[in-house]
Amino acid sequence: MADQAFNGFPKETLTFLKGLSANNSKAWFDEHRADYDTYYVAPARDFVAAIGPKLQKILPGVQFAPKINGSIFRINRDVRFSNDKTPYKDHLDMWFWVGERKGWDKPGFYFRLTPTGVIAGAGMHRFERSQADKFRQAVVDDKAGKALLKAIKDATSAGPYALGEPSRKTVPRGYDKDHPRAALLLHDGLTVGLETKLPKSLHSAAFVEEYVAHLKAMSPIAKWLLKHVSDGGS
Repeated sequence: MADQAFNGFPKETLTFLKGLSANNSKAWFDEHRADYDTYYVAPARDFVAAIGPKLQKILPGVQFAPKINGSIFRINRDVRFSNDKTPYKDHLDMWFWVGERKGWDKPGFYFRLTPTGVIAGAGMHRFERSQADKFRQAVVDDKAGKALLKAIKDATSAGPYALGEPSRKTVPRGYDKDHPRAALLLHDGLTVGLETKLPKSLHSAAFVEEYVAHLKAMSPIAKWLLKHVSDGGS
């Protein structure tokens, strides 16, 4: 089926997500499968197709795929290692990654629509071991470290954007806890994000441009990571 022009997420998308949150079961999902296809998958696919080319102009090498298991995450939860055995996510997740191979080992843009709000951001959620080493070396390097501080300032001062919380309590072994950028060494991934209530533009085509502007404002973090941590777009 060809992609349609994106005209916003319909109100029924939120109705479906709220219903799934209140009735998270296979029986309810099967009963509302048509709503899932019409109000979840279809507008998500059109949104990806609309925003993807615009993101490519912001961050070199960004890839997108307007399909489930492409940029659009599966709604089914992986319950194998979770205490929460509910079978479905009550939100819509998307990922726009750098490089030919989809993965988390490159920076990119993420997006989440919930029944009550939107979360979006840029960066890398978690570094692989070799990437963590490169990140830390870049942080303590005079030139790269100062460039990171500038990228953080540029991204977080451009709007209501916040740097992700650090995952470590102590500076990694071998690094000076009194280094002027030691606080950044507590990060095992680096993201900048935005969390808001549902915007008025959600149900219109204007939603694309609004979130392109947000992601562009947060892109300095992704660009720094692309240069210093993730081996470019290969």
